[in-house]
Amino acid sequence: MTVRSVNPATEDVIEEFEPHSDVDVDQALAVAEERYASWRLTGFDERSRLMHAAADVLEDRKDNFAHRMTLEMGKPLKQAVAEAEKCAWVCRHYADHAEEYLKDETIGTDAKTSYVHNLPIGPVLAVMPWNFPFWQVFRFAAPALMAGNVGILKHASNVWRCALNIEDVFSEAGFPAGCFQTLLIGSDKVEQVIRDRRVRAATLTGSGPAGSSVASIAGDEIKPTLLELGGTDAFIVMPSADIEAAVETAVDGRTQNNGQSCIAAKRFFVHADIYDDFRTRFIENMSALKVGDPMQEDTQIGPLAMKAIRDDLAEQVKKSISCGAKPLIDTQSLPDTGYWFAPQILEDAPDSAPASYEEMFGPVASLWKVSNLSEAIARANDSEFGLGSAIFTSDKGEIEVAVRDLEAGSTFVNAKVASDPRLPFGGVKASGYGRELARDGILSFVNRKTVSIA
Repeated sequence: MTVRSVNPATEDVIEEFEPHSDVDVDQALAVAEERYASWRLTGFDERSRLMHAAADVLEDRKDNFAHRMTLEMGKPLKQAVAEAEKCAWVCRHYADHAEEYLKDETIGTDAKTSYVHNLPIGPVLAVMPWNFPFWQVFRFAAPALMAGNVGILKHASNVWRCALNIEDVFSEAGFPAGCFQTLLIGSDKVEQVIRDRRVRAATLTGSGPAGSSVASIAGDEIKPTLLELGGTDAFIVMPSADIEAAVETAVDGRTQNNGQSCIAAKRFFVHADIYDDFRTRFIENMSALKVGDPMQEDTQIGPLAMKAIRDDLAEQVKKSISCGAKPLIDTQSLPDTGYWFAPQILEDAPDSAPASYEEMFGPVASLWKVSNLSEAIARANDSEFGLGSAIFTSDKGEIEVAVRDLEAGSTFVNAKVASDPRLPFGGVKASGYGRELARDGILSFVNRKTVSIA
């Protein structure tokens, strides 16, 4: 069955793809297995040379890749260019640091020599989402390939050209055929790939149900997994904060990538002493955002990636308002064609409202007044998710309490939550398990072999 790629700004069909057959998939897995047998034996110098070359390809063709990202999933073009540049960064990071991250760890025991030796484990399947169509893939691929594994990508079906472009990056960089392959398959084919003996592990970035399914199948096969799932990140603002900086960061954190980010700030808890000031500025700044053609340089909010996402968000907002949440921004007129959603702030959503407990995947913020930090943290933690968190304060004691008590994989102070190749990234609770990036990321899919020599 042909799969269509649709421009979310115009609803025009961009391209049609023929999914891979079972025979195609089997052949790809055979190639991956064969390539792994030789790739695992390459030295770090060779892997590093090729990964630097991949970074060069990304930078040289960043405008072309960015155009395709925007065309397929609607993010503002400037942000797409920045995404390609960030992918080059993660490639260079692991090209420069993989050998150090994976070096033997000597441990003193009764043996003459004992140490931990990190070895690759084989072909790894990556099930990736559409919202950061390049970055999510490269933050897996760069450490996986530098560790000596080979990568197999199952990307979201609305960004299949991006998926094929990523495969081209590694090919153009000179990686041997089979080091990284894209499978054009639907979600219904994922189980058979995970269960295939040639696939040794799986990683998924996506929804909770998708993560649960992949983890269940892999667990049945006794294969390791890493999951980065959804989030309803809390953003706390205390009286000692720089209010202007907090508001600017709040708007940026909530609306980057058209609000379609797992680590976006989504639930805002502001201290009563500064609430009115923050609220006024927040409304002004969110209202001033330019919604429009994502190819234009000055556009800040493009369309949502798919009709279903736009419709789901609209229903969440409608239900939240019916439950008692107060919309603070007047509805903008939007084009009839395309999957548009104007920025919105919902105030005082009750516990029963979707805005209070569901992930809102679009430019909609939820705002509440709190009386103290303890209340802010308690409400922040009253969520099934635990991906990221942020607090704006200049009080050292409040920082220490937030770092200690916020149930999240990260806490950013006076800054928005962001991923960085130098720092571990991941969540707790329903936001997943395991860590990507930094040393943790490359250790996620290696055999940490104990060696003891008497």
